[in-house]
Amino acid sequence: MGGETITNCKINISPVFMKNTIHLLCFLLFSITAFGQSPASGIAIIPQPVSIIKDTGHFILPKSVVIQAANSPELAHTVAFLRERLSEPTGYRVISVTSSSNPTIKLQLNTQSDARLGTEGYSLSVTASHVVIKANKAAGLFYGVQSFIQLFPEEIESKVQVNRSNWTIPVAEIIDYPKLGWRGLMFDVARHFFTKDEVKQYIDVMARYKYNLLHLHLTDDEGWRIEIKGLPKLTEVGAWRVNRTGTFGNFIPATPDEPRDYGGYYTQEDIKELIKYAKDRFVDIMPEIDVPGHSLAAVASYPDLSCTPEAINYKPRFGEQIMDWSGGAPPKALIDNTLCPANEKVYSFMDTVITQIAQLFPFEYIHLGGDEAPINYWQSNDQVKALMVREGMKDIKDVQGYFTKRVEKIVESKGKKMMAWDEVLEGGVSQSTAVMSWRGMKYGIEAAHNKHQVVMSPTTYAYLDYMQSDVISEPRVYASLRLNKSYEFEPVPDGVDPQYIKGGQGNLWTEQIYNIRQAEYMTWPRGFAIAESVWSPKAKKNWPHFFARVESHFKRFDLAETKYAPSVYDPIFKATKTADNRLKIELSTEVPGLSIHYSFDNSFPDKFYPKYTTPLTAPVDASQFKLITYKDGKPVGRMLTMPISELKARARF
Repeated sequence: MGGETITNCKINISPVFMKNTIHLLCFLLFSITAFGQSPASGIAIIPQPVSIIKDTGHFILPKSVVIQAANSPELAHTVAFLRERLSEPTGYRVISVTSSSNPTIKLQLNTQSDARLGTEGYSLSVTASHVVIKANKAAGLFYGVQSFIQLFPEEIESKVQVNRSNWTIPVAEIIDYPKLGWRGLMFDVARHFFTKDEVKQYIDVMARYKYNLLHLHLTDDEGWRIEIKGLPKLTEVGAWRVNRTGTFGNFIPATPDEPRDYGGYYTQEDIKELIKYAKDRFVDIMPEIDVPGHSLAAVASYPDLSCTPEAINYKPRFGEQIMDWSGGAPPKALIDNTLCPANEKVYSFMDTVITQIAQLFPFEYIHLGGDEAPINYWQSNDQVKALMVREGMKDIKDVQGYFTKRVEKIVESKGKKMMAWDEVLEGGVSQSTAVMSWRGMKYGIEAAHNKHQVVMSPTTYAYLDYMQSDVISEPRVYASLRLNKSYEFEPVPDGVDPQYIKGGQGNLWTEQIYNIRQAEYMTWPRGFAIAESVWSPKAKKNWPHFFARVESHFKRFDLAETKYAPSVYDPIFKATKTADNRLKIELSTEVPGLSIHYSFDNSFPDKFYPKYTTPLTAPVDASQFKLITYKDGKPVGRMLTMPISELKARARF
């Protein structure tokens, strides 16, 4: 059931009660404690721990805090983080020592391994006088510290000292360990460039919610973001493009004299620094070099990697349309953004790139993309036609399979394993290649049945670039993904052998994300939902309880100055046309307890305006429908303005 057995259930009970009554009461106590605490109980940890047993009383943080921990490089950041969080908002004196007769907080590595905890689990014991966090490995102590900090009032996240009389947390015993070993977020730094410090900022927040894998999408049509020695044009040319702001994907053509001065890249020293920074927080970094499609930045840098002579005139994409998706997948390329599978120079290029990537990144996997590669330029290319004859290929789609198998061998020759998006299954890959399933769950299920290692990252639940609310309030992208849908994510589907599911991750593509604040906005709170889906027991998933904890973490983010989306408070619109040709509007909300107030008269509603209770008929001459949501008499949602013309279009007027 996902909870820990309570071995000492002490209940004061009259002897007249029968033994089975005692068992029933113990079971009820177990159910309350082991299946989660609400914020009202003072415990609002994300992701939800395996077992929480709350007792009476509180631990009060003393004004002089002693942290006892081993003098170990693996623990250095954990101790430094704990000292900062406990001292910065409180103003208290916090020191760390290697031994103490009476420490306030003790971080202890088990001398004998606790089989329950594995390599990332921890136990957290809070008494009225002290706190002890135990783990088998240093990662477990780090995660235990994250849960410990979340027990404090939200002001603990403040960057400045807070005037508070005391800092208390409930007395409790927590046992916790992850459901899955791969708990990732993908950060696309190719479409828009994010500095080294911004990537660190992103790592800081994800690590606090027990993510352990950052998938860096380093190359795409819009930019090549990593230094490769011996191939200088990848960063001299491929890392820079025209700077445009607006709706990415629909920009007008660039003028000949328009400067290509937007972009940037990471030197190899930058990469080493990021890897170290992440590792201190128990996060691995997996690099992605997206090939053979999504390669315009590479082709613009070295046109002889292309099948197409016109590539000599290509430049990295800045947001103009380069694909026609009207016919579905694969798309029709308007310019050739692929590496040429029939060109031996491509494999020499890939060997150079993969050699240096393998040397830089300690992580066992290198991701080589494989998604959305168009075939229309290959179909008309004589080199590709000759390759198909030589290799006995009957289908143009086999050409990508040929390319994938060759780069797979290069990866393996460097002592690494290959991972790729699920399209590579179509051309066939070896058993050692892991599959990242993004086109829903079905390709991951298929790959697992064929005994591939699988990471689930489906658009259905985990695409963090998708809109969280209505298109009137957020940048338009391909689809919507609300928080409650993300929370339904279950990376290990029924009927699949769990040994083949490495884990799950959320993906943040950044075509419409121009800065780190928007990256945070799009990641959180859906990142909370995915964190809980990959860490917490499936049996403990509970949407109302989860969202109550999310609201507590909204307050923490406010104080930590981390941005998040309040989209969950926005109403959901449904527009239909009535039999008498009027516009009918129905509203709903993701979360309970909200009241929606509205106006049709162009004024700005508050709680004194009409409250939505039943479907509305729009006034004949209304042009705007304004709304705001309240909870407990206070505004929580944004003031939204929905054009009546938009609703009529949705109702097919």
